[in-house]
Amino acid sequence: MAKILVAEDERDIRELIGFTLRFAGFDVVLAANGIEAIEKAPQEQPDLIILDVRMPKMTGYEACRHLKDNPATDAIPIVFLSAKGQETEIEQGLASGAEEYIVKPFAPDDLTNQVREILRRAGVPE
Repeated sequence: MAKILVAEDERDIRELIGFTLRFAGFDVVLAANGIEAIEKAPQEQPDLIILDVRMPKMTGYEACRHLKDNPATDAIPIVFLSAKGQETEIEQGLASGAEEYIVKPFAPDDLTNQVREILRRAGVPE
């Protein structure tokens, strides 16, 4: 079972994402901000990290750069999840090291399908 770390500051959205991914059969670890994400990732060694862009304490972009600079987490695929879908925001997210950028709102099936595709491309068995 693939493990996914989700960092989202809005509790309701974080829990919705966690529920959606658990229902789809994934093991899910939740973080409330970017700092928690960079602390949990080396310990949990998830197969995929989903980061919200706008979080308190540390943005998703900053967390992504920290994770990509850490040899313990640099190979883990990262996906941004954000309400901001402007081209410049997407480019900034991809430039910071993310593999994908998913725009909110999203349908649960779409999120699950995108996660499965990213894991497949990364060679991670479900």
